[in-house]
Amino acid sequence: MKELKIYFDALAEKVKGELYYDSSTAHQAQLIAYSTDASVYKEKPVAVCIPANATDLRVLVGFARIHGLTLIPRAAGTSLAGQVVGSGIIVDISRYFNRVLEINAKEKWVRVEPGVIRDDLNHYLRPFGLMFGPETSTASRAMIGGMIGNNSCGLHSMVWGAVRDHLQEVTVILSDGSQAIINEQGITSTEKSIASDISERLHTICGSAHNRELVHSKFPRAAIKRRNTGYALDALMEMAPFTTDGPVLNFAKLIAGSEGTLALITEAKLGLLPLPPKQSAVVCIHCHTLSEALQANIIALKHAPMASELVDKFIMDFTIDHPEYGRNRYFIEGDPAALLMVEFMDEDRERLNESTSNLIGELVTNGLGYAHPVLYDEQTKFAWDIRKAGLGLLRNQKGDAQPVNLIEDCAVLPQDLPAYAGEVQELLARHKVQASYYAHAGQGELHIEPMINLKSNEGVKTFRAILEETVQLVKKYGGSLSGEHGDGRLRGEFIPAIFGEEVYSLFKEVKDIFDSQGVFNAGKITDTPPMDVSLRREPDLVETPRKTIFDFSASDGMLRLAEKCSGSGDCRRSELSGGVMCPSYMATRREKDTTRARANLLRQFLSDPGDLNPLAHGEIYEVMDLCLSCKGCKTECPSGVDITKLKAEFLQHYYDKNGVPFRAKLIGNFSAQMSLASKFRPIYNFVFSTTGLRRLANKMVGFHPDRSIPLLPSTTLRAWISSRPKSNGGNPVYLFCDEFTNYLDVEIGKKAIHLLEALGYEVLIPEHLESGRTYLSKGLVRKAVVIANQNINSLTKSIPAGSCVVGIEPSAILTLRDEYPDLAYPVNKSKARRLAAQAFTIEEFLAKEFHAGNIPKHLFTTEPKNLVLHGHCYQKVLSFQEQIRTILSIPENYSVSIIPSGCCGMAGSFGYEKEHYDISMSVGELVLFPAIRKLPEATIVAASGTSCRHQIRDGTKKTALHPVEILWDALRSNQHSAADQKKKLL
Repeated sequence: MKELKIYFDALAEKVKGELYYDSSTAHQAQLIAYSTDASVYKEKPVAVCIPANATDLRVLVGFARIHGLTLIPRAAGTSLAGQVVGSGIIVDISRYFNRVLEINAKEKWVRVEPGVIRDDLNHYLRPFGLMFGPETSTASRAMIGGMIGNNSCGLHSMVWGAVRDHLQEVTVILSDGSQAIINEQGITSTEKSIASDISERLHTICGSAHNRELVHSKFPRAAIKRRNTGYALDALMEMAPFTTDGPVLNFAKLIAGSEGTLALITEAKLGLLPLPPKQSAVVCIHCHTLSEALQANIIALKHAPMASELVDKFIMDFTIDHPEYGRNRYFIEGDPAALLMVEFMDEDRERLNESTSNLIGELVTNGLGYAHPVLYDEQTKFAWDIRKAGLGLLRNQKGDAQPVNLIEDCAVLPQDLPAYAGEVQELLARHKVQASYYAHAGQGELHIEPMINLKSNEGVKTFRAILEETVQLVKKYGGSLSGEHGDGRLRGEFIPAIFGEEVYSLFKEVKDIFDSQGVFNAGKITDTPPMDVSLRREPDLVETPRKTIFDFSASDGMLRLAEKCSGSGDCRRSELSGGVMCPSYMATRREKDTTRARANLLRQFLSDPGDLNPLAHGEIYEVMDLCLSCKGCKTECPSGVDITKLKAEFLQHYYDKNGVPFRAKLIGNFSAQMSLASKFRPIYNFVFSTTGLRRLANKMVGFHPDRSIPLLPSTTLRAWISSRPKSNGGNPVYLFCDEFTNYLDVEIGKKAIHLLEALGYEVLIPEHLESGRTYLSKGLVRKAVVIANQNINSLTKSIPAGSCVVGIEPSAILTLRDEYPDLAYPVNKSKARRLAAQAFTIEEFLAKEFHAGNIPKHLFTTEPKNLVLHGHCYQKVLSFQEQIRTILSIPENYSVSIIPSGCCGMAGSFGYEKEHYDISMSVGELVLFPAIRKLPEATIVAASGTSCRHQIRDGTKKTALHPVEILWDALRSNQHSAADQKKKLL
């Protein structure tokens, strides 16, 4: 006991000061320091331990066993049925248990740790021509450990199967603290262990003829492949020696779907599949009713597709005007009540077309579907992205009646699905509840999400009643209460009702065999508390209205915007999956640095009716600290939880209570500081070009000493503009002279103006103030409000309706589009919306003009060049990187590729700040820096953002150019070439 405490204290010291945030969906969030006081874990749900290796886990098991605690294993934390919540020690294996240990390409297997992300694993396996098949909609962040716990299936499970089908072996920590291997050789351990006793007692259970008959009669129909309720005794009983023609007994199959209740996994050996055919096609069957789509599904299954997935009108409607998914819905025709997406794959396009044509022909013959567009190859991603985002998109539902995970995982035979869904519709109609229906029609499992107000007592009663009635409906059809999401805290209570008490007693015996003291995830599958207790919040609490500076009316208030987080974990993707959200999490791999952690902590404090100043808490400040305000969550989060906006609002209220830090004032007042510095330019440049002086000056203001500081040009852009002759003629373009270009990037501003004029435009500079970007970045929202409204009035007065106001620095010009409408006074709302519609990045404007035929290619050089593009976060989120590639490809022989980077890591002032410098550089090292270092010297790097260019220079010593610089040089090169040709002719 003394040695255990010493070790545990050492483990605590190792992560001292690291707070860990529990963003679970069934308990109030807690921020708690790592503690060795066992009483802490009995009082509250606490996320606490981030073990680094199997030894740490063994110590934790001993600690839990001695103190009567339970360990709740957690991977990505995306389980939907409350598997990873409870009172105890939540053990997060995602940060350190993430190695691919061994691959055998010849025998097609891989050995991994449980924290490996499924899509990352397949990224690693792709060069070997192999993949791990099960594919959840959360595959970009779902980890192997969690997928084993839930026996995950996913989109293509009709062909690629479930995790249990591919799980060959697991290495585990048993409840006595011993390490064991479970595979076809049995359950073995090299030390004194309960392993042999477990094996013997499981043989006894499965060898009983009575038990086998019981399981055969009480389990879901054998033809239903999605079955994840209880323990998989049926899978064991289908193996030799319990059946004569089955595969060799492998108790690892029992671990799949056990929800972490039997052992802690440290390694898993997985069977692999060959990569799928390279060509694919998705038939998008547009139906007038849900029933019609489910009938079409039965026909589709006769054609042996790879997948058959449903999306209903609820989800499709939330893609309309969505900044990300609105782009993906181009293939939707009219206003279908349901889409059935049926996918085929083949190496041969002719055979692929034959499959789609045969299906469409039979559908038309049977009068099913009013439209049947077919998407091919890369196009199919748009359809699947909408389908995978279903749960997150549904969280855009207005009001307190929100989609709830309740009966979303029930599975029946596909042939029974129309009748089953019809009865569910009748059931919900009796309760006056709407629902969304989507997902795995091909395997008889619809994710049915009822819209229930769990903030009311009446809603909680309805919540329970619907599940109780659905249990009887599932039994009627011989179905499975859980297909792949599991029982958890949500459905575990009803396992006896589904299977009967005798089978349930077998489940309890299995739990006792492995874990008689409840060390592992107690209260899941067996002895589960009622599903309507320990909810996130007490019903019928009176909410306190919160006055905000931003206009949050579009989301029904600040609290509602935070509440939109569904917990789906899209913000936990790694850099290998691409995207912007969430750069700090990608660098740290800590839950507290995710978008959902920030949203859920805000939700907790804003929901407290007794807290008169909920936004003044240091806990929120700490969780918000590493938010880079990249805006990735605004579009990449399917629910659109805009943490950038929430953070700015929070900071202003926090400062109101606690004061504004000096550095925040300094950065916010960037324009005033630069105006003053420009008057003493030689001194300023001397200080910041001299290493010792720069390091000293940086330290004085709280910047990191190693961070370089941009030097000041000889003039400002405004001064240069006022000193030059006015341009004459051409179509007018109004240039927003942002503060960054005006003071730091003057040469870029000059080239932008020269380029526009050479292309035939008259550049006009309207009167306006700075954009307010720096104030917003530091949470000085009240100052930004004043600037925004002055600019709204001055710009709409001087710029005619229908004209374009064009900006060079993306973060500045896109402030007019994104924040100004929510900062505008009520009297300025319409003007703000008009200005937002007129605001364009210079790349957007040039792309629009090029597509309109107003910018001919022959004006530019034909010299071949290779370019790579890193997009500014705001352009990735609020615009299109493809527009930048379009304009850089105007020169005939310019080849442009896009670096698959997220945020560069600088994020305005974030990368300068001493405490953020290391994270800033770590973010850059994820993708951007390595990609640039590998480039040939002649390759040109393009980056629109001033912060991005600065970060690239500091991180790689490579100079990146703004796209307008590249185009201006290409234009001049052609002019020089033409002049040289003319001289030769003369």
